[in-house]
Amino acid sequence: MEFQFTLQNINDVVAFFLKAIGQKKNIALHGQMGAGKTTFVHALCKSLGVINEVSSPTFSIINQYTTATGSTIFHLDLYRIKNEQEALDAGVEDCFYSNNLCFVEWPEIAPNLLPTNVVHCYISIISATERSLVIK
Repeated sequence: MEFQFTLQNINDVVAFFLKAIGQKKNIALHGQMGAGKTTFVHALCKSLGVINEVSSPTFSIINQYTTATGSTIFHLDLYRIKNEQEALDAGVEDCFYSNNLCFVEWPEIAPNLLPTNVVHCYISIISATERSLVIK
């Protein structure tokens, strides 16, 4: 499934995306630096009713958000992780197996830790304002 989007229609794509993933909890977001992974997670969190400030977890590795209904969402950024042991030490498996929604940026850094039922999403740059999202 593929979608093209801009900031102007990102909320429409988010709605389709959430419907497409159904009850899946672990979402791996692949894409080059600047592709818009964090921007997409921000739009997802807004749509899901997150009440916290949504920001990039590049330095914290894991951000935890709460929705207005009390649900927990994890947002992981593995960019600064050097290996899978460091990811384990940071607590990523606790997030993956928490039964909470979990968005993971740079999942290719610790691929063996991802659950088998993860949804892989690929965000790529089409132009300065347009992106492509492929869900596998």
